[in-house]
Amino acid sequence: MFPLRRDQNELLSPIVRDAEVTRAARRKSSVQKKAQFNFTPKSAARNPDVSAILGTGRRTPRFIHTPRPPLGTMSMNLDDSDWTNSLYPSPLSGLGLGDTSFTDDINMSSVMLKEEDPGEAASVSLFPEFLQSYLRHSSTAVFDLLGEYEAICQDKVGMLQRLVSRAAPGQQKSSKTAGMRWLLQQEMVTWRLITSLYRLVSVCLSAPGVSEKVVMEQLFQRDAVVRQSQLVVDWLESIAKDEIGDFSDNIEYYAKSVYWENTLHALKLRRNTSSTGFNVPLVTELDPDAPIRQRRPLADLDREDDARLLKYLFTLLRAGMTDEAQRLCKRCGQAWRAATLEGWKLYHDPNINGGGAELLPVEGNPQRCVWKVCCWRMADNEHFSRYERAIYAVLSGNLKRLLPVCESWEDSVWAYFRVLVDSLVEQEVRSSGMGSEELEELPREYLEANPVKDAECLLPSSSQKVLEETKEHYHIIQKLVILGDLDGLLEEFSNWLTRSPALPSHLLRFMTHLVLFYRSLGMQLKEEVSVDVLKAYISLLMREKHVDLIAFYVSHLPPDLATAQYALFLEEVTEAEQRQRCLELAREAGLDVAAVTKMVVENIRERDTEEFAHHDLTPALDTVTSAEDQRKIDVIDWLVFDPAQRAEALKQSNAIMRKFLACKKHQAAKVVFGKVPEDSMREIYRQWEELGLDTPLPAEDENAIREHLCVRAYLEAHEAFNEWFHHMNSPPQKPSLPAQAKFTEKVAYEMKENEYQLEHDSWTGRLGALTEDVKERIYNVLLFVDGGWMVDVREDTEEDPERGHQMVLLRRLCLPMMSFLLQTVLQRTQRHQESLRLADIIASDQHRLYEVFSKDELRKFLQKMRESSLLLLDKGLDPLGYEIQP
Repeated sequence: MFPLRRDQNELLSPIVRDAEVTRAARRKSSVQKKAQFNFTPKSAARNPDVSAILGTGRRTPRFIHTPRPPLGTMSMNLDDSDWTNSLYPSPLSGLGLGDTSFTDDINMSSVMLKEEDPGEAASVSLFPEFLQSYLRHSSTAVFDLLGEYEAICQDKVGMLQRLVSRAAPGQQKSSKTAGMRWLLQQEMVTWRLITSLYRLVSVCLSAPGVSEKVVMEQLFQRDAVVRQSQLVVDWLESIAKDEIGDFSDNIEYYAKSVYWENTLHALKLRRNTSSTGFNVPLVTELDPDAPIRQRRPLADLDREDDARLLKYLFTLLRAGMTDEAQRLCKRCGQAWRAATLEGWKLYHDPNINGGGAELLPVEGNPQRCVWKVCCWRMADNEHFSRYERAIYAVLSGNLKRLLPVCESWEDSVWAYFRVLVDSLVEQEVRSSGMGSEELEELPREYLEANPVKDAECLLPSSSQKVLEETKEHYHIIQKLVILGDLDGLLEEFSNWLTRSPALPSHLLRFMTHLVLFYRSLGMQLKEEVSVDVLKAYISLLMREKHVDLIAFYVSHLPPDLATAQYALFLEEVTEAEQRQRCLELAREAGLDVAAVTKMVVENIRERDTEEFAHHDLTPALDTVTSAEDQRKIDVIDWLVFDPAQRAEALKQSNAIMRKFLACKKHQAAKVVFGKVPEDSMREIYRQWEELGLDTPLPAEDENAIREHLCVRAYLEAHEAFNEWFHHMNSPPQKPSLPAQAKFTEKVAYEMKENEYQLEHDSWTGRLGALTEDVKERIYNVLLFVDGGWMVDVREDTEEDPERGHQMVLLRRLCLPMMSFLLQTVLQRTQRHQESLRLADIIASDQHRLYEVFSKDELRKFLQKMRESSLLLLDKGLDPLGYEIQP
């Protein structure tokens, strides 16, 4: 390709041989140790900061891919029919893995393999690792962050590779782990793509030059499309380079300085033999053009060697390793072929404008145009083999002859972009006046390549395999990232989120961090889709119980939605320590903790579908507390962690207790009341005083405090009645003297009688005290100060129709019930005159309690008064309990 190629000159030769190219040498090679070929991926380099971001304002690209094993770990089938498939297996194909060192990870691998899904277990740590990486990097070091994302994925890919190699082949575990490995490998290369494209730097133009090389360099400096296209080529070549692995282990042919040795040997035999039966047609000359010129074949073994060599040469060119391909040709005795791979270099003579005393070496090929036309013709010549034509198609930009050997999506995209850059450079060279007439022999469509039109290369291909790969998530992402189509990318995200089945969890993680990356660059995104992606990822984290991660991602939602989303999460958190931790994380993430906790309580409280129902007229025991009731009780804990929320805790607890009181769930209401710290009212006043304001406490807070006191008075009255009722119905049992009792029995009876009398006196005394206590507490409710029970003392507040309605209903439900309880107490303790005086309180215009009684309740109340009057009459008193005057 053209310059801007990196790392080519750093590669050592992949092959070190000293064996002869003979059958014996082939046999010897099966046991011979070959030199290992090591390389450092481009992605391993770390970039300092975000100082240089794509200055053209163009959109940024993205991508997806299928899991592939390194070439060096596969036993390659080099037949023409399926060698590309062996190099680039599909996501559904099994991963054939060779020997891989995992000594350092053997314990972890053994543990992981015991899991039902080893791949999922091994990769679950990616969720916190990505967040930690994000938090470690400042907003100006986004490219360092992307490099770390790639490194994290690379580590996990290596671990999964070792797991697959240790798993029994054919097991479902193995296939799941291989699928996970592929998914993370695609994520890794996609981060690499994004990093390379967004590092695109706009640099100043250099001075006009007079050589092809200078013209090309100036084109790359000023044209962002060319630079970005070249970056796509570099990225795809880096993927192929990663997959080549231990290249030398795949070499199945050996050579010294003589090529076509078997043909040479056959020709020597034919010359020295006098046999006329030797009729196998062979070339009679051994120059490189002889087979084409004479149209005669080489010896069979030489043809096989050439076929293998050409496939490997193409593989090296596909990985951007042109220098390595040339070294391979030389080692195989084909220096002439290495020379044909050299002709693409643009001509440049630094001495023309140098002016120095010392001459500098001239670079490139002065007859490059002639060379290129020859390469094009070779690619079109059907007498050459499939891969030889493809090699020269790469060098000449002959896309039509290159595509037939591209059997994967990556190969096809690489071919299109490689040819696109080649064509754009040729156009620039021609427009500069340095073109040659020989270029006119190249097809017009090649010399007039259009970047926008050629972008269609990323769309469906004629190959069924490529068509299938085009539909994969990561390939769609990569396509749109390369095209810079952010709107199209977000639209795809939106479609995926609405489809079934659900997206893979790690793909959703990738999508989320990609959205955050684009936001950090200040790029305009579809806000609705960005929010949907974040919400989907947050929902995933909630399902998977990644408690410590949720607050951070929620903080990137719009404020109102963030509050609602985090409140939804907190509803499912039940342990006290974990609740405290979640609130701390929310504060660190910048969430409005007060609004969140308030919404948690309101969400759970508003799910209560029970309506306020009228009490029946029977003083029944408490209704049982259900699991849903307990959920409402526990939710108050969210509001008591922070003292600043005591006022809100009062308001929300009051709302919950109103419902419980309406349903006769007094025990549940009592538990809620106990959740609010005793010093809450004092704390509310203290916080208000600290503000230094001369105004009274806000009306809402003052009314909440009063309502809290109302509830306390009611619960205390109800508790006092329950205690009285239990005591009233458990008097000491009077002993009985059996008939015809003996003397000893009579003595025992007298002792029991004395004990009974003492217990009865104690019981009576206790009953009197409880009666006075319950009377006082019930009157505290009936005669509640400053307007009555459940009546706000301040009206200068925002209207809350629901609360007002509930308080009115509670007065109608609870005050008659308190009256009936008091009547029961007074009648059962023979205090009928006091029972009759209760009517004066109910009928009083000061308290107006009669307004909360229904007709049935008043009828029952009057019936009880009648009963008391009759009992008084039986005692010789008048109906009101006074002595009858003679």
